[in-house]
Amino acid sequence: GFWGDSALGAPQLVAAGIDYLVFDYLAELTMLILGRDRMKSPERGYAKTFLTQMEQCLGLAKDRGVRIVTNAGGLNPAGLAEAVRALADKLGVPVAVAHVEGDDLLPRAAELGFGSPLTANAYLGAWGIVDCLNAGADIVVTGRVTDASVVVGPAAAHFGWGRRDYDRLAGAVVAGHVIECGTQATGGNYSFFTEVPNLGHAGFPVAEVYDDGSSVITKHPGTGGQVSTGTVTAQLLYEITGARYANPDATARF
Repeated sequence: GFWGDSALGAPQLVAAGIDYLVFDYLAELTMLILGRDRMKSPERGYAKTFLTQMEQCLGLAKDRGVRIVTNAGGLNPAGLAEAVRALADKLGVPVAVAHVEGDDLLPRAAELGFGSPLTANAYLGAWGIVDCLNAGADIVVTGRVTDASVVVGPAAAHFGWGRRDYDRLAGAVVAGHVIECGTQATGGNYSFFTEVPNLGHAGFPVAEVYDDGSSVITKHPGTGGQVSTGTVTAQLLYEITGARYANPDATARF
């Protein structure tokens, strides 16, 4: 979804049954907001609402073996990871929390000719997430990874893909791109929205990813919205800029 999206999404998905719960919190505007937050206090710089989401569903996720990947770490993934550990201790839920860093280029701004920016971050790909999951993390917190990477990482870890399995990786990029904005894929980004039933309570999308990189986009029964060729295609074409959709791990050719 996005920072400020419905807090109903995470518990809805965990309760209905999934393997991995992934959150895409970051837009460019979000990075600016987090940058201003960090200026007030160096301990900030992450999306605090992620902790609210975890308070709602961490226990159930652990019981059901649902692993969680989020880029809500923003400008301070280590800080959010520590806050998640504290919350888990408070809730009495034993979880292994890892974080991915390396995207923050602010210390190198002068060297790279950026001037004096408020934030400067590279888009990382999936392999830090893969390493964390392979090391046994229940929750992986990242900084600025691409929107699709929170899906590519779990898929690559689950199936044991390598860095040169480009077709598989590109397929997972597509799956991640479709579900990255939450209910946009279930009718929220569809021009013919009057055709979509119960759009006010649209179900959050699920990507069923396969070992060859293909995927089926669906949603849980009993939820509003719609998954159709039209709704998915509308989201598929969103923000890709052209036939070659560049990501750090693979370029998906549409």
